Amino acid sequence: MKKTIPLVYGLLLTLVIAGCGTNNNANSSQGSNTAEAAAKTSTEAPAATDAGQVTKIVVGTGTGFPQVCFIDENGKLTGFDVELLKDIDSRLPQYEFELQTMDFSNLLLSLDTKKIDLVAHVMEKNPEREQKYLFNTEPYAHWRNRIVVAKDNNSIKTLDDLKGKKALVGATSAQAQILENYNKEHDNAIKIVYQNGAANDTVSQISSGRADATLAADFVLPVIDPQAKLKASGPELSSADILYVLRKDDADSKTLADAIDGAIKELKADGTLAKLSTEWLGADVTADEVK
Repeated sequence: MKKTIPLVYGLLLTLVIAGCGTNNNANSSQGSNTAEAAAKTSTEAPAATDAGQVTKIVVGTGTGFPQVCFIDENGKLTGFDVELLKDIDSRLPQYEFELQTMDFSNLLLSLDTKKIDLVAHVMEKNPEREQKYLFNTEPYAHWRNRIVVAKDNNSIKTLDDLKGKKALVGATSAQAQILENYNKEHDNAIKIVYQNGAANDTVSQISSGRADATLAADFVLPVIDPQAKLKASGPELSSADILYVLRKDDADSKTLADAIDGAIKELKADGTLAKLSTEWLGADVTADEVK
């Protein structure tokens, strides 16, 4: 994993654990001017297709998920999702990707309202999302969600153990959906706290006892908690493929999804995808897939 300076680790402590869907602290729902400028995937348009046409695709992503999509010490938007998109774009001359940064909670809404064409923020595929959105079919990552608690907490291992306790999650995240589904069947037994903005410090709140737990994808913990104040506890709660999200029942979106699938297959075959995962996330989280 790339080394980061203290500024980036400051961002780590403001991260709302969500993986696959993690809130960020972008300056506005449409991203700051700095982030937009940094988010350009290239300075030149890609080569034209045989028909001489290049279609611009506006990709929504965030700026506050360290190692995934974040602003580095040089003011550059980078991370696993960002660098992977650049590689995909380079293999699809018929498209030009333009990244637009925004708060995580606004990504799906922006897709609904056609402000963006594609969501790239390590999004998990789950039944609730699949009802409303189109996903490409070739996963670019796969991981498992578990409960995360303070290092000295040995009493919470399952969702049943969270009854009457406070759990932090990002609004609209896949982790929030897990808790919401549990609460529907258990009379709102878990106190869900939805986090937004830099004031919410997940590691500090849990390690200090102000909150009891959160849920997180397996790669997230060492990224947001380098001092190891927290730990994963109990068995996995869910496992999911990580995919791109597009508009459903839209012919152009389906064509784009198919093209992205082809590029991802190439990236897997030549080892680029595994290399990017190891470089940014510290491990290859691309090997397993949910069928």
